Amino acid sequence: MADDSLIDEDRYELDQGTVRAILEAAEAGDAGRLTELMEPLHAADIADLLEQVDSDERRTILQLYGNQFDGEILSEIDESIREEVIEALSPSVLSEAVRELESDDVVDIIEDLEVGQQQTILGALEESDRVAVEQAMAFPEFSAGRLMQRELVVGPDHWTVGEAIDYMRRHDDLPDEFYHMILVDPAFKPTGYVTLGKILGHRRETRLRDITEDSFRTIEATEDEGEVAYAFNQYHLISAPVVDSDGRLVGVITIDDAMVVLDEEHEEDILRLAGVSDESSLADRVIATTKRRFPWLAVNLVTAVLASLVISMFEDAIATIVALAVLMPIVASMGGNAGTQSLTVAVRAIATKDLTGSNVWRVIRREVLVGLVNGTIFAVVMGVVGVIWFGSPVLGGIIAAAMVINMVVAGLAGTVIPVALDHMKIDPALASGAFVTTVTDVVGFFAFLGLAAAVLL
Repeated sequence: MADDSLIDEDRYELDQGTVRAILEAAEAGDAGRLTELMEPLHAADIADLLEQVDSDERRTILQLYGNQFDGEILSEIDESIREEVIEALSPSVLSEAVRELESDDVVDIIEDLEVGQQQTILGALEESDRVAVEQAMAFPEFSAGRLMQRELVVGPDHWTVGEAIDYMRRHDDLPDEFYHMILVDPAFKPTGYVTLGKILGHRRETRLRDITEDSFRTIEATEDEGEVAYAFNQYHLISAPVVDSDGRLVGVITIDDAMVVLDEEHEEDILRLAGVSDESSLADRVIATTKRRFPWLAVNLVTAVLASLVISMFEDAIATIVALAVLMPIVASMGGNAGTQSLTVAVRAIATKDLTGSNVWRVIRREVLVGLVNGTIFAVVMGVVGVIWFGSPVLGGIIAAAMVINMVVAGLAGTVIPVALDHMKIDPALASGAFVTTVTDVVGFFAFLGLAAAVLL
């Protein structure tokens, strides 16, 4: 077994020494040296490099790299700077770059561009490729039709292994990478698919329909890409044929594209839970970042004012017993953290379809009981702290009771709120945080100050 201490945890990161050398070559205008340094890099690493440098450095690198620019870099690069990169490339370099790409990669690149840039890229494509991209763009945004590629390998479902092999050997226009041969009936409707491994591993006279995969399933072109990614993950698909409303084959989605969507869905949920736009990027400018974050900070301000109004209801009690002002943030903070824990679990379970109508009440009951147990444990701790700190057993008992109440409510709110929002077709990752924070703050302050006012005054 390998010693984990000997494993380089940064081995997949872009080497900063290489980055510095590239920037020095760019500053010196040494195109030969810059090309020599960038040539061994993967397209994804070059995309990372372009994302890490500032606009002037990026423009200089692109001008010097020139004709060596690979189309794969465009598909790897962050959307926030893609337009800038395209503008910095000469028409001839851009044309050559996009011609190397599969149709799904071209669609992914142009769908977020301005109309002028879209036309520039479409004009660089061959006629057949341009038609395929335009047809894909006709499907709804975030649909399987936008995600699929038109390059695929198809054969009649009556073929044998030998006929399939002969067909693939005769044609030099097959996709660079593919996993299945899709079988179709005379109406061009998919009936199954066969892996390349099985084709190569069986005798020539074997019928393809006898060695099809059990995992075969079709995806409608209008289906949401999030559902497509879930299907790939759930059923361990490698590729899946896409069909139109009549069930005819129009394209194929491969696992690499599905996993990109799945990764984007997870990233989107994380950013939205933090009240940050899912379009945020490290390459964004100050003004753009400020505009995206401002609305959610404004929402948090409103919820904070609501909590302050609850506090103002007990200002006489706070003025009389100063210890209340010292202790009340603890109750609200613990409830907020507990609510965030339940909320994160619930939102993730909803996204993966693990939280459903059949188990929702069991999950809610579990979160409430967890809140009760944790609340009781921390109530004992804070009760002792209250007695030692302020010499008041009554005050210790009040904060203990308030802690239990708020932790139970936090567990309840952290689960019920995202479930309710999901039923109302509102993204729970986007809106739940503000509601849960408001509930835990209001309940925490009201429980603690209300009990204190009732018992001590």
